[in-house]
Amino acid sequence: MSSLEPASVSPLPDGITDPNYKPLPGRLGNLTPGQQHALDTLKRQLVDGGHFVPERMDDATLLRFLRARKFDVAKTKAMVLSAEQWRKDFDVEDIVKNFVFTEKKEVDKYYPQYYHKMDKDGRPVYIQRLGKIDVNKLNDISSPDRQLRRFVLEYEKFLTERLPACAHAVGHPVETSCTIMDLAGVSIASFYRVKDYVFQAAGIGQDRYPECMGKFYIINAPWAFSTVWSIIKPWLDEVTVAKIDIVSSAMVKEKLLSQIPAENLPVEFGGKCQCVGGCSLSDVGPWNPQTEPNGEA
Repeated sequence: MSSLEPASVSPLPDGITDPNYKPLPGRLGNLTPGQQHALDTLKRQLVDGGHFVPERMDDATLLRFLRARKFDVAKTKAMVLSAEQWRKDFDVEDIVKNFVFTEKKEVDKYYPQYYHKMDKDGRPVYIQRLGKIDVNKLNDISSPDRQLRRFVLEYEKFLTERLPACAHAVGHPVETSCTIMDLAGVSIASFYRVKDYVFQAAGIGQDRYPECMGKFYIINAPWAFSTVWSIIKPWLDEVTVAKIDIVSSAMVKEKLLSQIPAENLPVEFGGKCQCVGGCSLSDVGPWNPQTEPNGEA
C-alpha cells in the first residue's frame, strides 16, 4: 500500500498466507472509517434487536450485505432481516441437514450445473449449460421445487465448504464465484419454459446470498439473446449487471482461459480438463478431498 493510499481502519483477517493479497474496497482489511462505522452499527442493531445469528453473521458476511446496499445501514438491516425470514419460510436449515438430491445424475443429462475447480483468483468455477435443458424430461425426473432446494443447498455448501476450502488453498479470503453460463442451443421457446425457475433462482442469489458473484461469463449466446436479456436484465441490480460479460462465440476460449487455467477448464470450453465420468459430475476442487487434482477419483 503506497503512502498516498489511506490506511484501512480494519485489520486483515487471520489465516492469510499469500504475501501479495490486497483486499478489494469494502472488505476486511480495506474499510474506510465510514464503512467500519456502518458495520459496527449494523451489528449492534442486530444484537440489540435479538436478530444476530453468530454462525452466519460474521463480519465478512455482514459486509456482503452492506456492499449490496452501498453501506446504507437501514436498507442493509432490512435486507438481512428479510433473508432471515426467507430462511425460515423456505426451511433452509432442514434443507442443509436433510435434503438429498437423489436425481442428480439423471438431471445432469438435461440441465448440467456444477462447481468445478478454481479460476486464477482462487474462485470456485460454477458452470450452467442452459442449452441442454429438456423441460419435459426434467419434469419427469424432478420438480421445480426440488431443483430450487438443490440450488439453495449448493449455495449453502458454496459458503460453508467451497469458499473456505478455496481460501485455504490460495492463502487469502475468497468470497465470490466465477460463473460460466453456456447458452449454446438455447431458443426463445426453451427459455420461456424455464424462465420462472431462472427468475426464482436469480432472485434467491441476488437477495439472499448477495455479493457472491465475482466473474460471470455468458457464452455462445444465440442471435435472439438480446430479447432474452431484455427480459432478465430488469430483474438484476446494476452491480450484478456490471459483472456480467457477454462473450462472442469467437472469443470464448481466449476469454475463459484468461481467467481460468487450462487444466481447470473443461475441454468443451477450450480447456484441457476431462474428468473421469464427466466434469459435470466430478465435483472436483479443494472442497472435495476425495478427488485428485486432475479430477480422477
